[in-house]
Amino acid sequence: SGVYTKNLVCAAPVTWSKNLTDDAEKRRNITSVLINAGQANAATGEDGWKDAVGSAESLAAALGVPAESILLQSTGVIGQRIKIGAMLAALPDLAAALATSDEAATAAATAITTTDLVYKSTALELALPGFGGKKVRLGGMTKGSGMIHPNMATMLGVVTCDADVDPALWQKMLKHAVEQSFNQITVDGDTSTNDTVVALCSGKVPGVKITEEGSPDAQLLQDALTALCQGLGKSIAWDGEGANVLLAVRVEGAGSREDARTIAKSIASSSLAKSAIFGQDPNWGRIAAATGYAGPHFDVNALDIDLGDTQLMAKGQPLSFDAEKASAYLKDQIGKRGVVDIYVKVGQGPGSGTAWGCDLSYDYVRINAEYTT
Repeated sequence: SGVYTKNLVCAAPVTWSKNLTDDAEKRRNITSVLINAGQANAATGEDGWKDAVGSAESLAAALGVPAESILLQSTGVIGQRIKIGAMLAALPDLAAALATSDEAATAAATAITTTDLVYKSTALELALPGFGGKKVRLGGMTKGSGMIHPNMATMLGVVTCDADVDPALWQKMLKHAVEQSFNQITVDGDTSTNDTVVALCSGKVPGVKITEEGSPDAQLLQDALTALCQGLGKSIAWDGEGANVLLAVRVEGAGSREDARTIAKSIASSSLAKSAIFGQDPNWGRIAAATGYAGPHFDVNALDIDLGDTQLMAKGQPLSFDAEKASAYLKDQIGKRGVVDIYVKVGQGPGSGTAWGCDLSYDYVRINAEYTT
């Protein structure tokens, strides 16, 4: 299954992979994912499409599988084609060196990074009560640091599971997980041309086949998949270009869950709020402004805002607070690359949601001002 960027100028590998995972029959036969870093192969015209097709066909020949069983992902500079000669020459050796060791997994997660400072991967294991407590595993790796504002960041993700899950159900589960994870992170407000998250099930755990959406085992697997994706998503925001701290914005009391998520992401995306965090300035007015222009309606006289354990506004009224203490909280979290918690309540509604972002520093401008030079 796969979830992809909604950017109209999407990359050739996005189009290739989406064509496969959108097809109910073809997605049953996916075996592999080929990822390159350095060139995004987006806005590259017909030649870029030929590069994508050629890379899939060449890897297929090396693995002895159909080309339509291979998904593609690319990350790097938009407008640049893949260095196709070097890639095609390397594919036979790459296929021959495939391994299942921890070292191989780390090497793969590291190889796909660009401006990332660290590789990003995680895994978890759970027991399914409906199948006698048999254990299944989920694993994932992702990359992304800048151009992060997914709408399904340059953000790529691959998730694997060894349970056997009905493909249509697995697609629903992935979409649900992405809505609560990757689509709730932001670094700079730019939606990439290449955003892709794909999820593969091997069915290697004998006797475990999940087909019913409402079953306890399906719900347990859904919760695990969502948690895995949230962990990967937060690692991207934490490693945002030039970032020093993770922002965790929690919104409650909204009219719906979607309203709460929209408000949370508006705050996490605010350049003014992010700059204030970097400057260790508890300028809560910027949080209030981002809440107000997010779009969903709420009663301004019910607005509460907290920064860490310091309450800044209650029921729409500004409060006297210890600015030095609030600033020291920001300084402390930045100093240890910690988490700055922002809590906003907009009423008594049932909707709640969380978004994750990072501060906006001088280094973000330096990195992106010199990206191709």
